[in-house]
Amino acid sequence: MSSIQKIGVLTSGGDAPGMNACIRAVVRTGLYHGLGVSGILNGFNGLIRGEFRPMDSASVSNIIQRGGTILKTARSEAFRTRKGRATAYDNIVQQRLDALIVIGGNGTFTGARVFMNEFDIPMIGIPGTIDNDLFGTDNTIGYDTAVNTVMEAVDKIRDTADSHNRLFFIEVMGRDAGFIALRSGVASGAEDILVPETTTSIDELIDILDRGFRKNKKSGIIIVAEGDDAGGAFEVARKVRERYDHYDTRVTVLGHIQRGGSPTASDRLLASTLGFEAVNALRAENKGVMVGVINRKVVFTPFEQAIKHHKDIRRDLLEMARILSS
Repeated sequence: MSSIQKIGVLTSGGDAPGMNACIRAVVRTGLYHGLGVSGILNGFNGLIRGEFRPMDSASVSNIIQRGGTILKTARSEAFRTRKGRATAYDNIVQQRLDALIVIGGNGTFTGARVFMNEFDIPMIGIPGTIDNDLFGTDNTIGYDTAVNTVMEAVDKIRDTADSHNRLFFIEVMGRDAGFIALRSGVASGAEDILVPETTTSIDELIDILDRGFRKNKKSGIIIVAEGDDAGGAFEVARKVRERYDHYDTRVTVLGHIQRGGSPTASDRLLASTLGFEAVNALRAENKGVMVGVINRKVVFTPFEQAIKHHKDIRRDLLEMARILSS
């Protein structure tokens, strides 16, 4: 018989579509196995402040389709301190929680790893971030929805670009990783895609644009990840205008629209699977790991590896995108 009788679940860091579907899976899987389940509001801050909410089946009804997170989320400076973590531990003991499931990204798992090592609380991580930058899973919860959100926005912007013969620079999220930019750029037929993983050459970009306009292209879309080394969409557009002022350029920053909205079917399925497997992992006495899916198989990756190892983009897709847009 498992020593786990009552678990807590929280969401931390940036919100991602599918987090609610994951919470639903954790709660209902836990209840099915006779576990008590508490939701912790506002991430690690909620652990420190004692913001615990008993969860039953009804508390997660009708949320699988909702974006955001019903448990709310936050980044916690207090949790970075030993004093803050000690207070969190005292509250966990008071609530008689035997283990925690944390849904978030790199920062979430970094905090979870430190906390688990200090206080020996079993913890399982679930990758919930639109950036898709965690090692140990093909996709993170929210990534597919974010890509589709960008694609739909770019499709609409292209209508305007074609109508006015304009060149649009569209900035998407991705401070340290270009996964959203790459996948959405290919899907929307962008003329070029600029990501943090590669060095941006304005000369090369202008050459690509020139070749297209010489072939009677009258408009264009350039996808720029916010972490691109050339300085983001506004700076790239400025550099292009300095060299070739005959381009009628516009800049659109999609911003936090990428985090919101109803999750796609793929994100709902992934979130449900990971929430279900996270509870089962705790019942099997696993801890200190992130649950993910690689090649359609559930895998467990130690926090340290998930945090330390950087997942690289598929650089062949960059070349493919340029060929297909030529």
